[in-house]
Amino acid sequence: MNAERLLTLYERVAEAPDAVPRLRRFVLDLAVRGKLVAQDASDEPASELLKRIAAEKARLVKAGEMKVRKLQARERSEPLDFTLPTGWGLTELGTVSMKITDGAHKTPTYVEKGVPFVSVKDFSGGKLDLSNTRFIPESEHQVLYQRCDARRGDILLGRIGTLGKAVLVDTDVEFSLFVSVGLIRFDHQNLLPEFFRLLLNSPFVEDEFDRIKIGGGTHTNKLNLGDLHTVALPLPPLAEQRRIVAKVEELMALLDRLETACTAREATRDRLTAASLARLTAPDADAADFPVNARFALATLPALTTRPDQIKPLRQTILNLAVRGKLVEQDPADEPASELLKRIAAAKADAKGRKGARAKGVPAEAETMNADFPTGWASVRLDNVAVSMRYGTSIKCDYDKRLVPVLRIPNVSSGQVVLDDMKHGPLSKADREALSLEADDLLLIRSNGSLDIVGRAAVVPPEAAGMAFAGYLVRLQTLRDAINSRYIWLALNSGAVREQIERPIRSAVGLKNVNLTEVGNLSFWLPPLAEQLRIVAKVDALMALCDRLEAALTTADTTRARLLEALLQEALAPPARTMAAAE
Repeated sequence: MNAERLLTLYERVAEAPDAVPRLRRFVLDLAVRGKLVAQDASDEPASELLKRIAAEKARLVKAGEMKVRKLQARERSEPLDFTLPTGWGLTELGTVSMKITDGAHKTPTYVEKGVPFVSVKDFSGGKLDLSNTRFIPESEHQVLYQRCDARRGDILLGRIGTLGKAVLVDTDVEFSLFVSVGLIRFDHQNLLPEFFRLLLNSPFVEDEFDRIKIGGGTHTNKLNLGDLHTVALPLPPLAEQRRIVAKVEELMALLDRLETACTAREATRDRLTAASLARLTAPDADAADFPVNARFALATLPALTTRPDQIKPLRQTILNLAVRGKLVEQDPADEPASELLKRIAAAKADAKGRKGARAKGVPAEAETMNADFPTGWASVRLDNVAVSMRYGTSIKCDYDKRLVPVLRIPNVSSGQVVLDDMKHGPLSKADREALSLEADDLLLIRSNGSLDIVGRAAVVPPEAAGMAFAGYLVRLQTLRDAINSRYIWLALNSGAVREQIERPIRSAVGLKNVNLTEVGNLSFWLPPLAEQLRIVAKVDALMALCDRLEAALTTADTTRARLLEALLQEALAPPARTMAAAE
């Protein structure tokens, strides 16, 4: 075993996805292959244990305490992928077990107080947990107990639904079992139940369960009691079973401490990252402190960002900084946003007689945007910057390409217009003209079952010009020489605007909706047009950096995972194998 190499390179693989759970499986795999502890030539071989177990079973049958069960020896279709150590034997579960049964096949009567009724859900953290069981009457328990008399030292095995999870009965409290739980009893004089709990949870026996499990009918995953008898088991001497159990417990405790330390480290990183980003975007932050906070964040974030999922809050911070005027410098020479609003108002007056739904009512200003805004900026509502807003068509669409292409929620839910799955509809000439999209229009989702999707928008690209749009979308058109649609898209994805969208509908059941008036009421800060362009360019550049960082972290995760896999394979393989694949 090349465990030394695994320890040498551990720091490189410790943060691989699921490293600790995989190491736990690795420990069990080593244990049942005889590679975890040294063999002792003076140990009584497993063959002698099997002889005594057979004699004890014959005695119990003769005394009428055990039923005769004829078991046919099974030839393995494939040889073992490892050599059994000296003193070990290969047997089957039916050969070494004294009893294999299961629980109640009918739903019992549940009562408030009575005898615990155990199902697979009571297997918690690899142990039997009676703290949250349901209860059945004593009378029903006594009937079940005649067949399934669980006692200390027995193994309980999930055999329906949650397959193969084995726990040891370590209590003298009487309980009954549901049909989803199998009970396995061993000869405690010749076998160690604690070892068999480890064995039945090992990858080797998992493969055996995969061989015998059945599907179909009521249960899609099931282990038949009769088939359990045929599960192959590598059997060490009794003394070695004890050494293996002690070593596994020692290593599992070490891995528990490692997992706790890793979890604490990641939680600390997440808190530090959140605190660093919050200092940049806090609404009441002193502008004079921003340069110091920004330098601190830039200095600490590279060390704190170690996982791909940590890039999302970084992206959100970039957006939040962008729409608060903290991403690029202001230029006093820029035409102020107030002048842009005048031109938009004039354009709206010219378009007053045109068809199309308009937001009505008195829009309310969002509290989140009440702070002082940068020089040249203006506090606006979406209705202030829109020349036109309207719903799309509710006509039924299909894949007939002879009709008018219609963009739907799936085409815009990713934040950009995707033309892969297009449907078409029989629109009239008037509707086709009214709903015809232009490049740089904004499409916003107004209704969806997912809270995160409602209010998401996409900028219409040139290739989608002339297409129509569906009724669950809102089209926003504005003045091209006053507003950059990409900036409005950034504002709609900022934390302040997302809060305005999500807060009123967060508790809604089923579909979550925003209407045209609510969309028009969304408030944010509008910079001068020249600064809008600078902000969009800066955000694009920073998002490209985020893309590269996310890709690098994903690659690092993949590399660590592959290295861990190669190290584990090497540790289980014969010494002649090399690590060329992992280098």
